[in-house]
Amino acid sequence: MIRVLLAEDMHMVRGALVALLDLEPDIEIVAEVESGDQIVTMARAHTPDVAVIDIDLPVLDGLTAAATIRTTLPGVRTLMLTSLARPGTLRRALAAGVDGFILKDAPPAKLAAAIRDVSQGKRVVDSQLALAAWDRGECPLTERELEVLRLAAVGTDAPDIAKALMLSSGTVRNYLTTIVGKLDARNRVDAIRIAADAGWI
Repeated sequence: MIRVLLAEDMHMVRGALVALLDLEPDIEIVAEVESGDQIVTMARAHTPDVAVIDIDLPVLDGLTAAATIRTTLPGVRTLMLTSLARPGTLRRALAAGVDGFILKDAPPAKLAAAIRDVSQGKRVVDSQLALAAWDRGECPLTERELEVLRLAAVGTDAPDIAKALMLSSGTVRNYLTTIVGKLDARNRVDAIRIAADAGWI
């Protein structure tokens, strides 16, 4: 029997997942949580084989919780659920050491199969997510351009970016213009969105 911890903040979705997985003869839901900060505590208490974790959870996001499980409870495998096929999210999940990553709208049989595969030590990545990551390709920005964009992404204005990176304000503005052009973005905000979705910042 594969013991599963399920972390999903939407009650209706969580209830539906529990009902569907309860139909599987070899899968048992041993714990349910609705926020990321409960995951490690419940995993310690119930020793699941697999933690099925929604990536967007309140208090503590799913990826952070999964990374904590990896370091503190290495015997627990992690399978992430997401509603958006963002290549950057997949890259961050793989960097965090998750064992599987699938879309929430996958058929129930696919979720059950992913749980089984992950419990056996296999890595599972939804094909749509893998293709999205493949299509996005390599980051066209230099390391310095990424530094500038990361600061811009948290609301830092050009003069403060210049101070932080020991550049002139004009140089920072030139970097931002170059970044927008390289990413084929409409403006700085669009460039931040494109880079974040791709997992570059």
